Amino acid sequence: MEPEHPPIIMWFRRDLRFSDHPALHHATASGRPILPLYILDDQVDALGAAPKWRLELGLEGFGEALKDLGSRLTLRRGPALDVLLQLIKETGATSVFWTRAYDPGSIERDTRIKAELTRQGIEARSFAGHLLFEPWDVATKSGHPFRVFTPMWRAVSNRDISTPAAAPSALTPPTVWPLSDHLSQWRLGYAMHRGAAVVQPYVQSGEAAALARLDGFLSRIGNYAGDRDTLDKDGTSDLSEYLSLGEIGPRTIWHRVQTAAALGATGTDAYLRQLVWREFAYHLMYHTPHMLTDNWRPEWEGFPWSDDATTETAQAWIQARTGIPVVDAGLRQMYVTGRMHNRARMIVASYLTKHMLVHWKVGMNWFADCLIDWDPAANAMGWQWVAGSGPDAAPFFRIFNPETQRERFDPNGDYVRRWIAELQPNPCAEALAYFDAVPQSWAVSPDTPYPEPIVSLRDGRAHALAAYESRKSPVRN
Repeated sequence: MEPEHPPIIMWFRRDLRFSDHPALHHATASGRPILPLYILDDQVDALGAAPKWRLELGLEGFGEALKDLGSRLTLRRGPALDVLLQLIKETGATSVFWTRAYDPGSIERDTRIKAELTRQGIEARSFAGHLLFEPWDVATKSGHPFRVFTPMWRAVSNRDISTPAAAPSALTPPTVWPLSDHLSQWRLGYAMHRGAAVVQPYVQSGEAAALARLDGFLSRIGNYAGDRDTLDKDGTSDLSEYLSLGEIGPRTIWHRVQTAAALGATGTDAYLRQLVWREFAYHLMYHTPHMLTDNWRPEWEGFPWSDDATTETAQAWIQARTGIPVVDAGLRQMYVTGRMHNRARMIVASYLTKHMLVHWKVGMNWFADCLIDWDPAANAMGWQWVAGSGPDAAPFFRIFNPETQRERFDPNGDYVRRWIAELQPNPCAEALAYFDAVPQSWAVSPDTPYPEPIVSLRDGRAHALAAYESRKSPVRN
């Protein structure tokens, strides 16, 4: 017998929040019972060690938060379509709602699921929510997707962004709850090994923590334009991990920043540009999905990058023992905290792809394993931007000098001292934590001498420029 009020399956993905959630808002507005669901399918299972561990924390907190709304989170493992069809059979649900994703794997999966559910008479609806603007709603005057950021920023900076809906005060439960996996059974954090205990103190997961962090950032946003690139200052928002899992919505951030601007805060435009830079990455991923796997500019296919991550050179970079202190400091920050300062990301990426001539995909894949704020679009575009092979990219001949970058953005050496233990007699706990976070197979300890540069700045620059000049096809920047 079908239930009198059949439930809506609310399929959560990268949207672990209650406010600024169009799919959830429409589900609650129906007045019907809501069955929150998270599926561990092959795409989730393929996540790297750090993002999967961070997902576990997010799901744990989200499940607890659902209890406060009189609900609970059902966890199921398997192919998403099979899980949904089985749950529909068990519960009599007649609708499935979800927030859209924009990577090619998710698009293919969701398109197939929507078609099959519709064929079987099940209402299948996808909603916006992960972005400010849908990729098909932003275009040049000629109707093409933007391939350069600044014109896109000009096109969208004055657009009206709809006001986010408030979080519901309660969710109507289904008559009977289906069986659920236990989160611990999934062992999402297993691959982090001993590094999890090191990174844990730097993580506060969940929507409440995200909103609190936004509040803290807004209190100092006036310094953002000047401080965001400074390695030794707390100048950034640190909201990336929350945006990645959808523990905060971009429209919430946009409106809160706009409100701050209306109250006289400065630095707001500089920050909103960075929020739209995230949009730019997603729009590019949607329209040119090869960005995730191949050079966005095909003329870079012949460039002599090494794609072997096992070489001594690549391993020195991976182990944060290149002998270039600011490069190693950035990587060690990632191993200890799960995140890396954006300026440091550019420095370490430039050193790998230009001084070392190692393929950007080696770095991109390593970040995908190590960053708790990993984001498919931002990670791919960031690496290709630095490498020179991507859209709106930094020209390859613009090679960051790590020492010059350190002098400019870490003038007192505080950032390097915070993360490099071997260069000081009494290192701080954070610098020493690197040795507890990394694999024991690396055989490094505080007593291990700090290495000489694996590739000197002068030689690396010369080799990079020579490789650039010898390319068979010209680079068009």
